Amino acid sequence: MDSLSQAFRALGDPTRLRVLRLVASATLNVSELVSLVGVAQSSVSHHLAKLKALQLIREERQGGFTFYSLALGEDDARWPLIELALQAEDAAGDRARLEDLLRSREDRLALNERLLEPGQSWFLWSNALSALLPALDVCDFGCGTGVLSLAIARWARHVHAIDQSPVALEAARAQAHREGRENLTFLREDLHRLSLPDASQDLVVISQSLHHVEHPPSVLAEAHRLLRPGGRLTLLELLPHQEHWVQERLGHRHLGFDPDALAGSLGALGFTRLERQTHARDAASPFRVFLLTGVRP
Repeated sequence: MDSLSQAFRALGDPTRLRVLRLVASATLNVSELVSLVGVAQSSVSHHLAKLKALQLIREERQGGFTFYSLALGEDDARWPLIELALQAEDAAGDRARLEDLLRSREDRLALNERLLEPGQSWFLWSNALSALLPALDVCDFGCGTGVLSLAIARWARHVHAIDQSPVALEAARAQAHREGRENLTFLREDLHRLSLPDASQDLVVISQSLHHVEHPPSVLAEAHRLLRPGGRLTLLELLPHQEHWVQERLGHRHLGFDPDALAGSLGALGFTRLERQTHARDAASPFRVFLLTGVRP
């Protein structure tokens, strides 16, 4: 009863009620909430702190941002308050602005994968995937919005698509549902420490995800751990470059990799039959990519 009373008092503030209604509808960060509610960031942060203290919302760090989402379900005694908030009149037009924000966010994700992600090369992937046999268990490290995972699912037995972004995974799940793909499992996990069992995969794909992780050797070690004997790692990455803008705009932690150094790391982990292909330079792009493959003996 005390928690219910506190929740009633907290939601007596109309701005706080708007914030709660928004995060109950979608996972949002502070900047997005500021743009939606139209008050100062300090005020939004204050309201979020109050809601978090009452365990009405949770916060999670993703890609340099803190995202907020609803922390309770329908079995919670306070759920009727959430329903009332969701059903209340939207005099401020929050729902319409939220729809626009989510639509633009989805557009940015798609644009990032199609255009902004440097060196994206379906030519190399078509060469790599055409040589693979069907009926494989595949793990896609850093699946993003699932473009590659869904392509693999068309011939694989099962695909584990892994990413840390709840927004990207939501988009991936929606696309899988639209395509009627049922042989995918989407996991929100840290690539440095995965829950999948040892020697459970035939193929691990790392498509331009390594430059987003904090410690690439740990991620490569996880790939080795997951592969069955005879399983293959397929790694697509950027060559070293000096385009520092990708760190702020796209969240890159590394400005490409030296292929020989990565091949050395794979060899030290025990990978054999290492092969490398380098994509020809596109005159319109400052980025080049290379493909590394290896086998766990």
